[in-house]
Amino acid sequence: MPKDRISSGAGIGQTERMNGHNIELVIFDCDGVLIDSEIISAGILIDQLRAAGVNVDLDYVQNNYLGRSFPKVAQDIREHLGVELPDSFETEYRASLLSAFEVGLKKTNGLDDMLGQLRPRACVATSSSPQRVKRSLELVGLDRMFADNVFTASEVANGKPAPDLFLHTARSMAVSPVNCLIVEDSLPGIRAAIAAEIGVVRYVGASHLSGSHQSLPADIDDVPLFDKWPMFFDLLPGLRRDDH
Repeated sequence: MPKDRISSGAGIGQTERMNGHNIELVIFDCDGVLIDSEIISAGILIDQLRAAGVNVDLDYVQNNYLGRSFPKVAQDIREHLGVELPDSFETEYRASLLSAFEVGLKKTNGLDDMLGQLRPRACVATSSSPQRVKRSLELVGLDRMFADNVFTASEVANGKPAPDLFLHTARSMAVSPVNCLIVEDSLPGIRAAIAAEIGVVRYVGASHLSGSHQSLPADIDDVPLFDKWPMFFDLLPGLRRDDH
């Protein structure tokens, strides 16, 4: 897989794509990028689905639900697995998940050092609910850093893999999409970035992808990937502040 370029829209020169000097805003996905949460979420979802009569494994969850909002997950279960979840399922799932987060949620390894060296502004764009991302960032001490610069799929008509959330985020932050970079872990998130014509790199260092990276389809397998935060600046040295 080529790792020397960033998939992006027209109008960004190859040299700029490689060094990142044109980037004014880095848009981070939350789950599986900033926080090591996807392995927790998958475990809770698998257990609760089993109790509702739906048997899926971790691979199925990663391939079909990673990066998607809960309504999309419920739609897949209904349409492809033939099960209508009880009305209480989402509430119970979110409550169980937040309880697990309270005791086990952590930032991805090395995140603080990377953020401390980051030159452009940063924000969050996530498929998580506003309540979940708010509490998640509080639990790991990132709430003050991102403050109001957190955007969720609830704010747009169509979640990932549609481009709506990322375009809304860039517009809200008053930055042109060609001067943004997205950091994602999931296939829907990567497809959303490409649909928005925004540069994207893939972080695969969280627990849910460790040792068994979910492969990308051939049409988008040129998206650069990295599994340690110091490698972020190896890919794009222009993102590091000059004083580091």
